Amino acid sequence: MKKIRIRNSSEEYTIEKIVCIGKNYAEHAKELGGEVPKKPLIFLKPSSAVIYSRGKVIKPSFTKNLHHEAELVLLIGKTIKNADLKESKDAIIGYGVGLDMTLRDVQNELKQKGNPWTISKCFDTSAVLSDFILKKDYELNLEEEIILTVNGNVKQRAELNTMMVKPVELVKYISSLMTLEEGDLIFTGTPAGVSKVEPGDKLTARISGVGELECEIA
Repeated sequence: MKKIRIRNSSEEYTIEKIVCIGKNYAEHAKELGGEVPKKPLIFLKPSSAVIYSRGKVIKPSFTKNLHHEAELVLLIGKTIKNADLKESKDAIIGYGVGLDMTLRDVQNELKQKGNPWTISKCFDTSAVLSDFILKKDYELNLEEEIILTVNGNVKQRAELNTMMVKPVELVKYISSLMTLEEGDLIFTGTPAGVSKVEPGDKLTARISGVGELECEIA
């Protein structure tokens, strides 16, 4: 089982399910050519997809268009179902930086056929994680900036407050659909600027106050 690493602590959490949010930044929704959703779009990743900072993302042989998506990731610390806003806020115990690596060509082809696009999101090494900082050590204010660079060139840059559905509201909404448990992760969506990467590219994603990760495409 994959574990969450807590900064400056020996504490660990076993990763359970990974809940991801699509198109949670309006500009990203527009760059993909689709409508801005009225409700959060939800999909899942398996914990087997996780690698950690300084790891390598293995580009699958069946894609020609691998994209990066930098995201704020929430760590859930207690079981909740049909939570209100206070319960949802209390359930978030930590924050990290994540990359939701996406096979854009595979995703688009499956969408056009009306099929689920699971395989475009769930391949091995498609979820890259930083270490996490506990909420007791850092309280998110949404003025933080999320930045992703490829080979030192800035590709994604936005403030977290530009996400359409904010973290606590996301937790509340997800808990109305499924039980959230200790060790669950929520990828909160990516801002505009996603782009194609190739083997040899070096990616860095960071969120001010939260953390940073690095990885290489192989």
